[in-house]
Order: sequence, then structure tokens, then C-alpha cells
Amino acid sequence: MRKQIVCAALITLFAAGTAFGQASQAGRTGSMGSSSSQGVQIQGNTDIKADQKNVTAVAVGEGNTAKNTAGAIKGGTQIQGNTKIKASQKNATAVAVGKGNTAANEAGVIGGK
Repeated sequence: MRKQIVCAALITLFAAGTAFGQASQAGRTGSMGSSSSQGVQIQGNTDIKADQKNVTAVAVGEGNTAKNTAGAIKGGTQIQGNTKIKASQKNATAVAVGKGNTAANEAGVIGGK
């Protein structure tokens, strides 16, 4: 019983942190013309509008990844010209259970792994 309570608390805390972190990126607009250390190079205007609701990402086990991503340009990407991303997720859940498993909900994502 105690293990279930601790697990539920951790999942809730992680989900709240994920939702807050993703929400802080919503509605970003700007013009970028440089490359970063992650290998993203954009020449032109970039408009990203992302929205997530009730997202949950849980990874159980060693080396697992579970993520919810909306409206992102990931590493290894080179874009020339204007880019507009509108992404929305509702009630998205990503769960990875077991060694070496990966689960992801990615809406409006360009590049990366």
C-alpha cells in the first residue's frame, strides 16, 4: 500500500512538472539565425504555438524514456525559410515499462530522435 502511494505521488509530481515545463514554451515566436550546441540551425522566421492538457509521461525501469512533446524543433535540424508549427495535445499519455523501452507522444515536432 505504501509503495503504491509513493508511486502515485511521484507520477503526479512528474506529470505536474512536465505540464508546467511544456506550458512555459507555448506561444514562442521569433526570428533565429544562429546555430546552437544541439545542432539546430534556423534561417528565417519561426512561429511555434503549442498547447498540452492533462499530459502524463512515466518511465519505469532502468534507462527508459517517456515523453510528451508539443511544438518543438530538435537537434540535428536545419531549416531555411519561414516555419510555423501549431501543435495541440489533449489527455496524452506516454508510458515506458521495462528495460530499453521508449514511449512518446510528439505533436508538431521537427527533427531529433
